[in-house]
This record gives sequence, structure tokens and C-alpha cells, in this order.
Amino acid sequence: MSIESILGTLEWTAENSLAAASQWKQASGRRIVGSFPMHFPGEMAHAAGCTPVILQESHEPITVGHGMIYPFYCGFTRSIVDQACKGDYDFLDAIMFGDHCVQVLGAADVVRAKLPNTRVHFYQLISSMSDPWSLGRARETFLNLKEGLEEMIGHSIDDEAMRASIRLFNRNRQMLRKLYEMRRAGDARLTARQMQILVKSSMIMDKAEHNRLLEELLAEFDKTRATAQRGVRVYLSGHFCQAPKTGVLDMIEECGGIVVDDDLYHGQRFISTDVDDSIDPLDALAKWYLERNLKVPCPTRVDQNADWENYLLDAMERSRADGMIVLMAKFCEPHMYYYPEIKEAFEKRGVPHLLIETEHELNSFEALRTRVETFLEVVKRQTAARRIAA
Repeated sequence: MSIESILGTLEWTAENSLAAASQWKQASGRRIVGSFPMHFPGEMAHAAGCTPVILQESHEPITVGHGMIYPFYCGFTRSIVDQACKGDYDFLDAIMFGDHCVQVLGAADVVRAKLPNTRVHFYQLISSMSDPWSLGRARETFLNLKEGLEEMIGHSIDDEAMRASIRLFNRNRQMLRKLYEMRRAGDARLTARQMQILVKSSMIMDKAEHNRLLEELLAEFDKTRATAQRGVRVYLSGHFCQAPKTGVLDMIEECGGIVVDDDLYHGQRFISTDVDDSIDPLDALAKWYLERNLKVPCPTRVDQNADWENYLLDAMERSRADGMIVLMAKFCEPHMYYYPEIKEAFEKRGVPHLLIETEHELNSFEALRTRVETFLEVVKRQTAARRIAA
């Protein structure tokens, strides 16, 4: 398959997540386990003989769900509730919820009420990541999840099956990271939209099938020689639960930006950390949960050994980015609380950044386009001035 054909297949999956999952269920006969972002280990559901699918924000307007959840909740949680109210999740065999913000908890209550015939598992992972008991508490939560899945399937989940799933998922993350490295180095021409498609589709598609397509894609890129790109090198940060709208990503690049790296959930945050397949699987997952916060710090977690603002400054330097665009989902409380520290650190260092607040109902890009064009022009002039001074 050509690069365009592979990306086209993955794009359809990414943009039609529930239809793709439903088709896979009919074709394979496997149970489908939906999960909320950001910390559910899909490896465990896969080892149970199920296909894990991370629930995505819908492109459809929010209608039925309006009366079921507060209007000042983020677009992702309101969209999830709306989809549940419309019956879009009726084909799911189970849904796994986490606890990384109050809005997710509210959405979980509505989904549980609207889907009485669907298993809804709630897990509360410890949010304090650097205490002596953090590892043990995380393992305890994953053990509870394992027991819940075993109850659903009617038999125990074998440790070797979990290790096999861990290896499969690790391979997926490694290939996606390789594509990030190739794009960062200029060896693969991948737009921000295309990188999001690659990661988002991996949240939905059967991992073995996704791995097969990624292997073909890497082989095709090895045959081609990427041409040099001209523009302002941009780092994207934020957007924890939902994928940024592709129109926003396209617009940034249309204005002259080249997105070279990110810490988005539908990006580096999701693929940053592998799971150790050489130790007890539950110990490995608990270790993975703590370590990924050091790889890409998360403002929903508390860790004395990590701070997000310095991580971002270092990440920009590694990717040779000229400026950063922060994508903040409207009403995202964890991001709103942490952003002032990022702003202060970037201003102190003299690193240019732009905050863009996004909404589910984002309709017009014109005002946003003007802001992005102005920001990129400022960054371009600052970068040129620094080069002359050096």
C-alpha cells in the first residue's frame, strides 16, 4: 500500500471510531471495551480477549445530552454524555472510567444511568505519584480492574497473555515514536493532522492490524526522501482527553507553522512510555503508570519529581521549536490551574507562546487565524533577530 492509502485507511478509523469498533466486533466476535482517557491500560482488556477502544469526542453537535450535564463542563465530557444518551454506546460490552477530573466523574454518573445493561467499571488511581505507597496503590487499582474484567469474561486472565499484549502494545508505541523521530528530523513529511490520525487510530483499531499498517508505512517512508520544509517550527501542548480539531491543526500549518513535536494526549503523551514485559504484569502496569508521568508530566497528577513547565522548555529545545502553541480545551480545570506556571516560566525565559482556547462548538476560524498569523510572524522576526545577534 502507498503512504496515501495507509493514511486514508487510518483516517477513516480515526474519524469514525464507533463505526470502526462496531464493524470490528461483528467481524471478530470480540467484546469491545470502551474507556475514558488517560490512564486505562488497554493491554489488560486485550489480554482478556477484548478490543479496547478509547472513547472519542464526536463531531456531531451536542443535542440530547444538553439536559443531562452542566453547560460549563468541557466539550469532551458533554459529547460523551450526548453519545450515551443517543444510544451510540449500546454496542459496547463495558466502559472503564478514571478519575482525573471532577467533570469526568459527572459524566461517568450519567453514562452509568443511561446504560443500565452495560458494565461500567470505575477505577480510582492514586494521583499522588511520588509517595512511598504510590506504586502499591496503583497495583491494587489495576488488580481490581483485572478482577472486574475476569468477572465479565468468566475466566482468569493469564499472566503470559498479559505479557503478550504488553509486547504488542509496546511495539505499537515504538513505531509511532519512530515516526515522530523521523518527522522531527525532517525524514518524513507528516502534517500535524496526519500525526494525530496515526495516534488516534491506534486508540481505536485492533493493535495487531494497526501494527501491520505502521510497519508498511515505515517501510514506505524508508523508500522516499523528504524535501526540506520552510516555516516556523512549532511545538503543540495541551489537550488531554480529546483530539484537537483537525481544522485547527491545518490552520496552524496553513499560516506558516511547521508542527515538529507535541505533548498532546493524541500524540506523545499517549505513546511516551512502554510497559516492562519481563516482570509481574500488574507490577509492570503500576510502574508504567508512575513512569509515564516523568516522561510527559500530567497536571492531573502530583509528582515532586516532575514539573510540566520545565519539561516543555526542555522539549522545545530538543525539537528545535521556535515557539509553542498551547491548546486548552475550554473549562479544562487541570489545565487552567497549571497554565499560569507555564506562562510565567516561558515569559521569564523569553520563549514565545500562544494560548488558544478550544471548544466543541468551534465554528469560525477567522479570528483565530489572525491570532496565529500574528504569533508566527512575531516568532519569525524574533528568531531572525537572535540568529543575527549570534
